[in-house]
Amino acid sequence: MGSRALVFFLFLSFLGASFRYAASAALDEQDNGLVMNFYKDSCPQAEDIIKEQVRLLYKRHKNTAFSWLRNIFHDCAVQSCDASLLLDSTRRSLSEKETDRSFGLRNFRYIETIKEALERECPGVVSCADILVLSARDGIVSLGGPYIPLKTGRRDGRRSRADILEEYLPDHNESMSVVLERFAAMGIDTPGVVALLGAHSVGRTHCVKLVHRLYPQVDPALNPGHVEHMLYKCPDEIPDPKAVQYVRNDRGTPMILDNNYYRNILDNKGLLIVDHQLATDKRTKPYVKKMAKKQDYFFKEFSRAITILSENNPLTGTKGEIRKQCNVANKLH
Repeated sequence: MGSRALVFFLFLSFLGASFRYAASAALDEQDNGLVMNFYKDSCPQAEDIIKEQVRLLYKRHKNTAFSWLRNIFHDCAVQSCDASLLLDSTRRSLSEKETDRSFGLRNFRYIETIKEALERECPGVVSCADILVLSARDGIVSLGGPYIPLKTGRRDGRRSRADILEEYLPDHNESMSVVLERFAAMGIDTPGVVALLGAHSVGRTHCVKLVHRLYPQVDPALNPGHVEHMLYKCPDEIPDPKAVQYVRNDRGTPMILDNNYYRNILDNKGLLIVDHQLATDKRTKPYVKKMAKKQDYFFKEFSRAITILSENNPLTGTKGEIRKQCNVANKLH
């Protein structure tokens, strides 16, 4: 073979190798990321099973829908959307769901109900992280909110993130600057933050979280007409944390995810400090006013923010595992 022919042959070999490498890298990137209908081949009924279980559970226990919605925030906002929230405590580590910041989270046993239904159909295929995300999606619909197409393909983490939870989850008493910074770190902008806090349109707030606005003196920022109701629901300055004492976030439509929340906080009826700040801070108030007027705009921004939240640093590909039980890592099963 002549020198020119040899050079040409080597050039073609290099191009072929480069193409195969690029194709392989693209395939790996696709395999390692989230996609729509990830289980279409491995478990075609997965999303329908989750949807049906969420529907049945909501029919029996209306408050499960609030739980699904809180779960996606408390799990995905803490470094990764990997179902670490669902893990039980062990001798070596405290679970996220048992920390003070997770006060009021419940109904985790119903995640197991969904997992068991999926295991009967497709053993060892569907991750708890995807169950958590899709149950939130379907729970939002149960509450009258928008249907949000969400990608799947997450895998489950093996450890609790309780030790770093405070670094990621904003508290209801934090400044609006801190709240905006925490969400910005996940890629969620200001209108997205305003929309996500619209989840306070449903559910309830326990008295232990809001008595500081009532005792020893009533916060003058509160609407006087709403204070009477809050005092009636929270009569004790130091409420028993085990007692079921609470105020509905929205007295008008407490079981519907709608934009009534924004009208309430503009009328100084927000229960938490973060609600009040949302309606008064110059960075967020314009979006609050816009969402109060246009529910379609609220739903649009809410859907966008939930999508970003659900895709926050997931474990995919060969990372993590598919848990047999959602509350226990496989090595401890």
